[in-house]
Amino acid sequence: MNQEQPIIVGLDIGTTKIAAIAGRKNEYGKLEILGFGRANSNGVKHGQVLNIDETIKAIKMALDNCYASNPNLTISEVYVGIAGHHIKSLQTRGDIVRQHTDEEITQREIDQLIDDQYKTYIPAGDQIIDVIPQEFAVDNFQNIISPIGYGGVKVGANFHIITGDRNAIKNINRAVEKSGLLTKDLVLQPLASAAAVMGQEDLEAGVAIVDIGGGTTDLAVFYEGVLKHTAVIPFGGENITNDIKTGLGVLKTQAEQMKVQFGSALSNEAKANAFITIPGLRGMPAKEISVKNLANIIQARMSEIMDFVTYHLKQVGLDNKMLNGGIVLTGGGAQLKHIIQLTEYITGSNARIGFPTEHLAGGHIEELAKPTYSTCIGLILKGYSDYEHNRKQFEQSHVKMEVPENLRRVQEEEVAVETDEMIQEEKVRNRKGLKDFWGKFKDGIIDLFKEEEDHAL
Repeated sequence: MNQEQPIIVGLDIGTTKIAAIAGRKNEYGKLEILGFGRANSNGVKHGQVLNIDETIKAIKMALDNCYASNPNLTISEVYVGIAGHHIKSLQTRGDIVRQHTDEEITQREIDQLIDDQYKTYIPAGDQIIDVIPQEFAVDNFQNIISPIGYGGVKVGANFHIITGDRNAIKNINRAVEKSGLLTKDLVLQPLASAAAVMGQEDLEAGVAIVDIGGGTTDLAVFYEGVLKHTAVIPFGGENITNDIKTGLGVLKTQAEQMKVQFGSALSNEAKANAFITIPGLRGMPAKEISVKNLANIIQARMSEIMDFVTYHLKQVGLDNKMLNGGIVLTGGGAQLKHIIQLTEYITGSNARIGFPTEHLAGGHIEELAKPTYSTCIGLILKGYSDYEHNRKQFEQSHVKMEVPENLRRVQEEEVAVETDEMIQEEKVRNRKGLKDFWGKFKDGIIDLFKEEEDHAL
């Protein structure tokens, strides 16, 4: 069964790392990881590709590592995450008046409604990345999650439109193309992370995903199953590392190591009498660094990030414990000690760490259970969501006709082929008309195969 499913590859182009993960769904709908590679990222700052050549090198290295983990893989298309403080979002409203009001609303009409939103006016130099329907309305019925199957004259929806800087998008696409790959789709990173760490019940309860990456902190807020808000905060783990480097007068590599090994997001939890010894450079004396001072620096920057999160929640009226699912922290920065306590203290909401194991099959690589890989695994899930949507559309628009083997005896047998269009015919025609219709249909099939027999002879 799972051999029929496509292999989908997520490519997370981050500020500190580039990860490529290939996966395929098994018969239980869980994701099996078939290949995994990562590389250090040099050409990306605050989520934006600034040095294309450096980024290409890193993408190629991540791909090589992915191939090394599974030499049978062939990768040509990837789903790519996008972030950066150039990302903006806006709310719009769209409606269409239906032509065939006596028929049920179809997926095609919903797709048309979404496509129309791509014509929304946005500032010059920006480009629409994604259009996400929030809730639909059919005539006087409001707040419908899916209007397919409803009947009505007018169908409309509120939309969340995500835009980004045209040049920043071009740079990502160029780096991917020059690495010998095709960008299948660009996906906003917080939405990818949400897909990886969330179940449907979390989205219903109301939840804020805070993905603390290297260069940015990405936010996605869901309420009653609907995406309410997205934002990209231009601070992340790199800023904390730079603060430590400047504040304590150490090298960047030392700052990063201290943050990971001894860092805490709450200075009250750090031991006052604990010190880290840093070897001196070129014969200089060794440095003694207080763990308490280290925690003070980390807490100051993390508090600033969480203040932004609180500000965005207030903007959409979802602060003050309105989110029953609380705040879910993911991304590399979520691995900091005492991050949950600091988040709860500043935002006033419950918090937990989101691991990307929600949709993973058992027996996966242990490394991938870390919050660092939430975005990349979410990209694969987004790819699957697109694939399943397209497959449904294909099945709806293509008539499937089962043709029996003994075609030559078709005159003696009843031809019983039902299609969606014929069912519609059945509703419209009376019994006499239906009889004529089937007669003509059967004769058509017979003529068709007679012609084939003639050609064969």
